[in-house]
Amino acid sequence: MAGVLDSVNQRTQLVGENRLELLMFNLNGRQTFAINVFKIQEVLKLSGLTQMPHEHPAVCGVTHLRGRTVPIINLSMAIKMPPLTPTSDSTIIVTEYNRTIQGFLIGGVDRIVNMNWGDILPPPKGAGRNHYLTAITRYEDKLVEIIDVEKVLAEIVPYNTDISDDVLDHNVLAHATGKRVLIVDDSPVAMGQAKSTVEKLGLEVVCATNGLEAHNILKGWAEKGEGEINKLLMIITDAEMPEMDGYMLTTAIRQDERLKHLHVVLHTSLSGSFNKAMVKKVGCDGFLSKFQPDELAGVVQQRLKDVLG
Repeated sequence: MAGVLDSVNQRTQLVGENRLELLMFNLNGRQTFAINVFKIQEVLKLSGLTQMPHEHPAVCGVTHLRGRTVPIINLSMAIKMPPLTPTSDSTIIVTEYNRTIQGFLIGGVDRIVNMNWGDILPPPKGAGRNHYLTAITRYEDKLVEIIDVEKVLAEIVPYNTDISDDVLDHNVLAHATGKRVLIVDDSPVAMGQAKSTVEKLGLEVVCATNGLEAHNILKGWAEKGEGEINKLLMIITDAEMPEMDGYMLTTAIRQDERLKHLHVVLHTSLSGSFNKAMVKKVGCDGFLSKFQPDELAGVVQQRLKDVLG
């Protein structure tokens, strides 16, 4: 199954086309789940599991993979479903999120599908499993639930929004008043982290849960005139979102005469090498990893310095 995952060069072809590839799988029952192929390194059988003391209950142990110790997360248990029992025949999805490698124990792989972000919808509001979903879609009359992996990981290793004192430049931040930042992310956990960090810098934050919503906000500001747009210091956008992804959002911004000058930073849990290719292709002004408050604060302050001249 590992061989079905594409190289970086092949994957970049989807960027700017508002498309994504999903790996579909099951956990304990008939329901189909998915995560974006961009985050996956490989899919393989679980070869050995070592129990570790004092781990989070959803971490069923660690395995050794090419000289690296990789924690294995019982994904079914992590999203409040009955836990899977790991065996020598179990399948794991090895992923990279926010500079960390982890494996997710699953029931079995279904297939990889290529879809349009326009067919990916926000989950219905409510309790239960929806709490762990960023989106839903349909494929061959099956409901597919796309898991909010960032939320799963944040519950296992809680994130922090504190900014180190030596990162803060108070001379620059004195000029933050009246400036706003638009943050775009479909994961409430990732949005919460970014919003909390940026607000600590004294900036107004406006939030959007996908690229389409963000684009509509920007067009609304543009219609009010340059004064409204000029309040916007920068846009910090996730890459993968329902309806319109961050790459397509950036493309739409660059194609609009009223918006094309805006500073857009890709805020993502994808690996650096992949993002460098993406930034160049769609015309972002930079990228940074999620859940790194000092780096986020540094990027925002640098943008303030550039605006101040």
